[in-house]
Amino acid sequence: MKVPLLDLKGQYNSIKKEIDDAVQRVIDSQYFIMGPDIAKLEEEICTYLKCKYSIGVSSGTDALLLALMAIDIKPGDEVIVPTYSFFATAGVVARLNAIPVFTDIDPVTFNMDVDRMEKKINSKTKAIIPVHLYGQSADMDRIMEIAKKNNLYVIEDAAQAIGTQYKDGRFVGTIGHIGCFSFFPSKNLGGFGDGGIVTTNDSELEHKLRIMRVHGMKPKYYHKAIGGNFRLDTLQAAVLRVKLPYLDSWSEARRRNAALYAKYFVRSGLSEKEGQLEWNDKNKVLLPKAVYKDLGFRNYHIYNQFVIRVEKRNELWDFLKSKEIGCEVYYPVPFHRQECFAYLNCSDDDYTHSNKAAEHTLALPIYPELSEEQIKYVVDSIAEFVMYKVA
Repeated sequence: MKVPLLDLKGQYNSIKKEIDDAVQRVIDSQYFIMGPDIAKLEEEICTYLKCKYSIGVSSGTDALLLALMAIDIKPGDEVIVPTYSFFATAGVVARLNAIPVFTDIDPVTFNMDVDRMEKKINSKTKAIIPVHLYGQSADMDRIMEIAKKNNLYVIEDAAQAIGTQYKDGRFVGTIGHIGCFSFFPSKNLGGFGDGGIVTTNDSELEHKLRIMRVHGMKPKYYHKAIGGNFRLDTLQAAVLRVKLPYLDSWSEARRRNAALYAKYFVRSGLSEKEGQLEWNDKNKVLLPKAVYKDLGFRNYHIYNQFVIRVEKRNELWDFLKSKEIGCEVYYPVPFHRQECFAYLNCSDDDYTHSNKAAEHTLALPIYPELSEEQIKYVVDSIAEFVMYKVA
């Protein structure tokens, strides 16, 4: 049986006519840049996330870069980021000649360790970028409390978490000063190419974000600030407008698949319970934990990835590929170990949990169209590996 890590064809086929009609509408209009679908998508995102403003941009990376530019990050400023995330989280800081300051992660959620983050704050610190990794919210109450006490901006990296709710029901990306989302095709809400959006409830930031999206231009050819070409394509906005009403049902399907994985892993004897941090038996599989699961909110986790922890990760990865099961490592090299950040002289010993995550985690297929039969095949294959390849 073949089980890809992600199969977007099934999703497309289920809404093919709606997508095709939307794309054809844009083609017929020949309005490809800043067309009417951009403003309509922004309105619909605001309604969905219950925020005041949203601005469509060219990618999730550009959303982060634009956010830092809007809060006037300067060379030498320090911005605190988790060391365990997609490269853009730290890369955008360095692109502005600011200093990314890395902090370790919480071993349960893979999100920023807030206690360690607070110890990194000094007079040069200007902002914090918490990442809602894999589709689960960071500890935003404490992050916002610490940021307010130290007069810092909070830019939420919600690239993997559109639709995720925090423990009080607020949507991530609407809690900090600016939220940044990605519409990369593999995301829960993915376009047909690159795209992203920034959100805010601050009217002054909204004004800056909107004009800096188009080179800092307002009115046309008059520039009060230096921005960039961060525009979202009209074609992408049209596709996303079709997909947005389906987002909650797709996220629900991912949660259903996560529950099936947990059931079969426990039934097979490979796992004992969700959220374990240490191995009682090195042949066990440690399952992810949804920390806000029992608080009554629908979107407590959207499982952009379903990430397990195993002792012999690389061997299992190779074995699953031989069984035609798609899997991936998110992420094999934390920022503090990246060659391009060697100039920061980070001590590897300061990032124990991130190092363990990099060495032992593996993402399994979790997309909405995955069948129970396929999930069982993945678990059975891992059981086969443990029994015959490890024992």
